[in-house]
Amino acid sequence: PSSVQAAEFGHLPDNLTVLEGESVILRCKIDEEVTHKAWLNRSNILFAGTDKWSLDSRVSLVNSNDSDFSIQIERVAVTDEGPYTCSFQARNQPRIAHVYLIVQVPARIVNISQDKSVNEGDDVNLFCLAVGRPEPTITWKDFRYGRIYEGEFLDITDIKRHQAEEFECITNNGVAPPDTRRVKVTVNYPPVITDVKNMPAQLGKTAILRCEAMAVPTAVFEWYRDDRRPVESDNTLKIKNEKTRSLLLFTNVTEKHFGNYTCFASNRLGASNASMLLLRPGAVYGGGAPLSPCVSGLGLWLGLCVSILMKAPSGLRLSDSSPAI
Repeated sequence: PSSVQAAEFGHLPDNLTVLEGESVILRCKIDEEVTHKAWLNRSNILFAGTDKWSLDSRVSLVNSNDSDFSIQIERVAVTDEGPYTCSFQARNQPRIAHVYLIVQVPARIVNISQDKSVNEGDDVNLFCLAVGRPEPTITWKDFRYGRIYEGEFLDITDIKRHQAEEFECITNNGVAPPDTRRVKVTVNYPPVITDVKNMPAQLGKTAILRCEAMAVPTAVFEWYRDDRRPVESDNTLKIKNEKTRSLLLFTNVTEKHFGNYTCFASNRLGASNASMLLLRPGAVYGGGAPLSPCVSGLGLWLGLCVSILMKAPSGLRLSDSSPAI
């Protein structure tokens, strides 16, 4: 049920504030003998004595006696805002009392940006529109760092991958609890390979080579041997691809398994590769390190890059740091 506020004209405030949708009672206290009485909204007569002149079904007479002349407005709307007058005649003297009805509307978000997916380096523009009475404030908050930005618009120039997160729009005018909504911003970037290590192995034992790549969208992994042959699973070797990494699982190391392996990670924005060694017992080699795409000390690596480029989508530029054109 709607809440009801009341104002008595004997102790009438200049302004009476009510929330949209609530009901309000305007009481006119009469202490003297009254011969005529009426309620008006601006110049429109609502009631003349007990006779209703208003056509609005929401307006009704609550009391009409020697001491109380009151009306009620149900489901108050913004259009009800304005001046109301209780006019009565007592002892042949006209008496008038005024009240100004203020209608408040809680702040509410009416339009906001959809979730966005952009490439690293793009500009991002978010908007949040709200209505309310009184006029609401609008702020943006980022959840990762807790920073607050004032205004309807949030502009991010040259966005970086670490800025991918949810942003919350908050609107408030003090009438009701703030209204909030969130926008998720996804930042796409080409793969960057990390966690590359050479691995010593014993004949007849198990061993694992790991290749981890951070990328959005998630990278697709491929493995190659030092002679450019794609690595394929068999009864002694399995490839296990997970969300951010690929594993070479050697279930029974033999002589043929020792050597150089290259991990190639790609998505629609670019690609990256890194080489690592499965070491014979007692062998001494330098640590595995990421390679720039299509650059290697091995002459055969050039052939691998050519074959990958032939498979790559049109417009794909193989670069560790540059997005697709």
